[in-house]
Amino acid sequence: MSSTCDIDPNLVAKLKAFRFAKRSQGIAALICKIDKNKLLIEEDEDLQLESLDELAESLPENTPRYVVVSYELKHDDGRVSYPLVFIYYSPNGVKPELNMLYASAKTHFQTANDLGKVFDLHDAESLTEKWMRTKLL
Repeated sequence: MSSTCDIDPNLVAKLKAFRFAKRSQGIAALICKIDKNKLLIEEDEDLQLESLDELAESLPENTPRYVVVSYELKHDDGRVSYPLVFIYYSPNGVKPELNMLYASAKTHFQTANDLGKVFDLHDAESLTEKWMRTKLL
């Protein structure tokens, strides 16, 4: 599949490990960015979080990001699961060229890393526990 950007092989390996990492509690997130000069998708931050509010604070105000989240989902029947979620974060007011670059590589990144639960987010403040539960349940 042709794409505007390649994915850093180290990031691919890290995402595979991230997918199968044993989580005991909380939320883990891998934030990825595109290096415009190399046209390469690479790791920006690897976070272990207590809440989605912390993740929202880590997102830039005016630059898109790809965010892969292992989310601790507590079900009403007492079960706990850790779905892997891909969030395409594209805040309002982004330069159109940058927005198009991220949008054009989104499907390639998603497919190459076998990410099934995909959500778009345009405002970091919307990234709340309620938003995530609504999307997943």
